[in-house]
Amino acid sequence: MNPTRLLRLQPLRAAALRQPAFRQSASRQTRPFHNSRVMFRAKANEQSAHTITQRIRSLKKVPPELLPLGVVILFALFAAGFAMTRKLLTDKTLRLHKNPPKPAH
Repeated sequence: MNPTRLLRLQPLRAAALRQPAFRQSASRQTRPFHNSRVMFRAKANEQSAHTITQRIRSLKKVPPELLPLGVVILFALFAAGFAMTRKLLTDKTLRLHKNPPKPAH
């Protein structure tokens, strides 16, 4: 049998024979979830950009294939903002203020 597969089956064999697993300490048996906090720890390299210049330098990691997509999205956002502003400023049929209350007769 493959040695890698044998090592992978060690916990199953230990559970079947009620023996401690291969390379398992007694403290680990009493607290089986003790090492689960390590999985959620953030890597120091990903969080290393603290200043603006460091963040700008990290933009060099963006693949060049995404730059045209970014240009198109920025143009679409600019066009949408321009069209909305122009509509709000030039359309006289828009109701921009609350109607005054009608006098009671």
